[in-house]
Amino acid sequence: MSHPRADRLQTLAWTAAGLALIGLFWALGPILAPFVIAAVFAYICDPAVNWMVARRVPRAFAVLLVIIAAGLALVTLALILLPMVYREGVLLVNRLPDLIEMFNAQVSPLLQARLGIELQLDAAQFRQLLADNWSSAQDILPVLIGHLKTGGMALVGFVVNLFLIPLVMFYLLQEWPRILAELERIVPRPWLARTVRILGDIDSVMSEFLRGQLSVMLLLALFYSLGLWLAGLKFALPVGVLTGLLVFIPYVGFGGGLLLAIMAALLQGEGWPPLIGVAAVYGLGQLLESFLLTPYLVGERIGLHPLAVIFALMAFGQLFGFVGVLVALPVSAALLVGLREVRHAWFASPVYLGSEAPGATKDASSR
Repeated sequence: MSHPRADRLQTLAWTAAGLALIGLFWALGPILAPFVIAAVFAYICDPAVNWMVARRVPRAFAVLLVIIAAGLALVTLALILLPMVYREGVLLVNRLPDLIEMFNAQVSPLLQARLGIELQLDAAQFRQLLADNWSSAQDILPVLIGHLKTGGMALVGFVVNLFLIPLVMFYLLQEWPRILAELERIVPRPWLARTVRILGDIDSVMSEFLRGQLSVMLLLALFYSLGLWLAGLKFALPVGVLTGLLVFIPYVGFGGGLLLAIMAALLQGEGWPPLIGVAAVYGLGQLLESFLLTPYLVGERIGLHPLAVIFALMAFGQLFGFVGVLVALPVSAALLVGLREVRHAWFASPVYLGSEAPGATKDASSR
């Protein structure tokens, strides 16, 4: 038989422990980034490891294979995208004075005639600024390398984190079943069934969202890359892949990708056809994402509204920096499940039911 005073003390103790954990997380935020990144990747890759273990592959070997495969995929993506992004940056620097002159000749008169806005950009001053800082646009890379040399400690920290992430990811995936069993063992026995159910709901929400969203990202990256290539865009692959990856952040991915595609079309200097092609591809891509891919692969049942995702990313980023952005979605999923539990408890409470509550009916009949 439980005692109300003991239950209250236990609740206060767990609340204090939770607040202390949040405070510790906030204090250690600057050094938690590699561990949080590794935990996110471990969570995503755990089903692949379990699939291999179920087919009698030793867990350590399965973890190693999954980490190598994920690393090769990321390195391949970087080797494809970085040179193309660099070439586009060089082209942008070379073409920007011409684009400024085109803006002054074509767009500025329209703004003045229809909106009364007089806006003229000084292309000659920009050319002089470019000549003073770089003898040619190819000097961008040495300038960036020079900045990296001056920030030597930051570079060392980046390299250390780069090696630390797969190491932490290996141990997390290797010990994942043991970690879950140990966490289940320390939960108070009266709370065990409810805790396991709540954690299962959180895992269901997160797995459906993350893996479904990953499928949407890959399919949209393929669609935008192929569509922009057919539209005649020279940088179709990097722009399409970046758009697909940024789709993880609602609206920001579409808007950022569209801006990159328009800039790439302008840099080609081929007039209206590439711009019209970009508009058609992104219009069709938005319809494909909103009415086909997201409903079928992610589903409305998850309950994470796009606006809630944006707010969570901004709020946790403001509070905890980059680490906060990484944990925004898992914490939001946990809060969503917690709010569902509070909602169910509210609808079953005597305060909500009033005279319809079983206890209230019994008290009324005793009088």
